[in-house]
Amino acid sequence: MHVLIEEPGILRLVYALDADLSRVRVPSSRAGSRTDGLWRHTCFEAFVAPADAPGYCELNFSPSLDWAIYRFAAYREGMLSADLTRAPEISVRRADGGLELDSAVRLHELLALGSARRLRLALAGVVEEDNGRLSYWALRHAPGKPDFHHPEGFALELALP
Repeated sequence: MHVLIEEPGILRLVYALDADLSRVRVPSSRAGSRTDGLWRHTCFEAFVAPADAPGYCELNFSPSLDWAIYRFAAYREGMLSADLTRAPEISVRRADGGLELDSAVRLHELLALGSARRLRLALAGVVEEDNGRLSYWALRHAPGKPDFHHPEGFALELALP
C-alpha cells in the first residue's frame, strides 16, 4: 500500500494484493463507473477525514475499474454520494502473485478541508475467495467485527502540502 498527496491536491492510493489469483474472485475489467455495493466483492477502500473534524469520505475502488465515493457527516451518519466533476483515475495491473490497483482523486472534491493541515486515513480491503467467502483487511481493525468506518481504524495521518 502506498499513499501519496501529489500536487495539485491529488490523493493517490496504490493497493497491492499479494495472492494466488486463481483462488480469488477478481471482478472483470469494464469501462468503470460509479457503482454501489462494491464491498460485496474484492475491492479496496479508504476512509479520509480532516484531522480535527468528525466528517469523512469513503472511497471504494474495484479491480473492475468501478468506484464509489460517499460523504459522511460523522461516524456512519448523513451518508451522501459524492458528486464529482471528474471520476477517479483507476488502473489495474495483474502479475504473477497478485495485482496492483492505482487510484487518484482530487482532494478538494472529497472534503471541505478549510484550514486543515493533516488528514486521517483508514485503509482497507475486501478479498472474495473462490468459494465466495469474504475476508476483511485493514491497516488497523477496531475491536469486534470488521467496521472500516470506526474512528479507531483511522491509523494513518498525513500532512497536507
